[in-house]
Amino acid sequence: MKKIICTLALAVTLWSCKTGTSSAAKENVAVNINLTDVKDDKVLVTVTAPQIKTDEVIYSIPKTVPGTYSTDNYGKYSDDFKAFDVKGNALNVKRIDDNSWSISDAKKLKTITYLVGDTFDTEKGTGFGNDDVFSPAGTNINAGINFMVNTHGFVGYFQDKLDVPYKVTITHPETLWGATSMTDEDASKTSDVFTTPRYAVLVENPIMYSKPDYTTFNVNGMDILIAVYSPTGKFTAESITPEMKTMMTAQKNFLGKVNATKKYTVLLYLSSMAKDDAHGFGALEHPTVTTVVLPESMPKEKLVESMKDVVSHEFFHIVTPLTIHSKEIQYFDYNAPKMSEHLWMYEGVTEYFANLFQINQGLIDEPEFYTRIADKIEQAKSLNDTMSFTVMSKNVLEQPYKDQYLNVYQKGALIGMCIDIIIREKSNGERGILDLMHKLSEEYGVEKPFNDNELFDKITKLTYPEVGEFLKTHVAGTTPIQYDQYLAKVGVTKASEKKAGSVFIKGQMPYIGVDPKTKQISVRQDVELNPFFTNLDLKPGDVILSINAKPYTLDNIYDLIGESENWKENDPITVQIKRAGADKTIKGTVKLPYEESETFKATDASKEKLKNAWLKG
Repeated sequence: MKKIICTLALAVTLWSCKTGTSSAAKENVAVNINLTDVKDDKVLVTVTAPQIKTDEVIYSIPKTVPGTYSTDNYGKYSDDFKAFDVKGNALNVKRIDDNSWSISDAKKLKTITYLVGDTFDTEKGTGFGNDDVFSPAGTNINAGINFMVNTHGFVGYFQDKLDVPYKVTITHPETLWGATSMTDEDASKTSDVFTTPRYAVLVENPIMYSKPDYTTFNVNGMDILIAVYSPTGKFTAESITPEMKTMMTAQKNFLGKVNATKKYTVLLYLSSMAKDDAHGFGALEHPTVTTVVLPESMPKEKLVESMKDVVSHEFFHIVTPLTIHSKEIQYFDYNAPKMSEHLWMYEGVTEYFANLFQINQGLIDEPEFYTRIADKIEQAKSLNDTMSFTVMSKNVLEQPYKDQYLNVYQKGALIGMCIDIIIREKSNGERGILDLMHKLSEEYGVEKPFNDNELFDKITKLTYPEVGEFLKTHVAGTTPIQYDQYLAKVGVTKASEKKAGSVFIKGQMPYIGVDPKTKQISVRQDVELNPFFTNLDLKPGDVILSINAKPYTLDNIYDLIGESENWKENDPITVQIKRAGADKTIKGTVKLPYEESETFKATDASKEKLKNAWLKG
């Protein structure tokens, strides 16, 4: 999972898919999801139960799904839960909690029905620091237009029946097409049938229904499907496919023999940013699917850049935890989850790969890579640098550990970098952390999880004692990492650079605000303005109507921010404003705010061979 805040966060397991016997095939959970008859923004789900041999049975919708690292209680979006026997007589039902219902006289149980509402309607913010469901893990019900069917939000499981096959029939308007990595077994244009060997496989296969807009291509033996929902049609699958193909080709080349996935789907949902639409931006990965949610108002360049960041991160989850994972993930408990100690690997190494492959495959240059490393070091400083990463991972659903989750993308990636450098140094550049992940994939793999407390010993045996000591001291331990010492091993040292900052935002502090009623953009009155504003004599409270003859409001504010990043020093600029009720036109030149920032650069020529092995090996 990768979450994005302003500038724009999972690991889900690939579950074993074994062919069932003929007797097991007869016993299944049959589900019908009705997307054609939406009432009060809810859809009807009907479940035909397998044979129940107990007097009472519990049906549950997940509290947590693997990789979201949060308690989301998907069951609370379902209501009007009913159970019936074969003659249609109602059975006694008791709601146990947000996610579970107890059914009496369960031996007579034939079907259950309930209504499911969507999570997009309930979102208030970004998914951080509140109770919102992270949008890529959420659900959308927009009758006749779009349905985001993250299956864990619609379909539950019977107690002790997780390994029973599922047959899911989805009836939908003929105008909508379901994009998924699953195979539709029904030729009808209004009904799709999907079968999975067990519940966990169903959970790993979201479906997005919308007007057909998709492209397909093949990358080194992998079939790729890109499907897009864009409410105004601003973006199409075809418009982003060239960049996605370039990136995914580079990823496949980087991974080499690790990945054997034959089909991969990217579901892109673009939010209108309306009050009842998605607000949690980022992506969620599955073994053969990534769901992505971003604002439609983004400029094309920023959309593609964000897609590269989040999709590359999610794609690398193919390595871990989808291939390499612990028993806590393999045998995940959806309503009483036990978390693994190794988020440093699941999310951290994944994030490291998402950056390393870009320099490795020539998509970015060295200065850009070093800037990214410096930024992660700076971001990690704002979090608890003395908290044990393994302890945080094990307890990530609870405070105070929950608030430190974001460090998996910062310090977690830096942990991966340091291990990579240690292995490169000890092997004279011959091997790195990718080689370690190859070996772990061979040792374990999709169907063979590891014991949490044995992983460090296994890694040490596959690498060097120095790697084991690093893990003990800096990952399980509480000692902060001196990143300078590790980068010096490859001839890279600290440097400073003066670079242009953003015109309209510094860090998390914007210089402009928006009136939600009028949608007008204005200069904030409670911040010290940067040279862009002072040079043009823009005043606090000024309403920005247009820039260079293009009108701007909340509806296209991402365009304004994106386009400003292409402005150059001394470019001519015309700003139309409203000040004290009167329109005014200001003509002048662009003055960019410059900031001194830390970065790194290669300074030791004697380490160049090792550095090149690290970045290009």
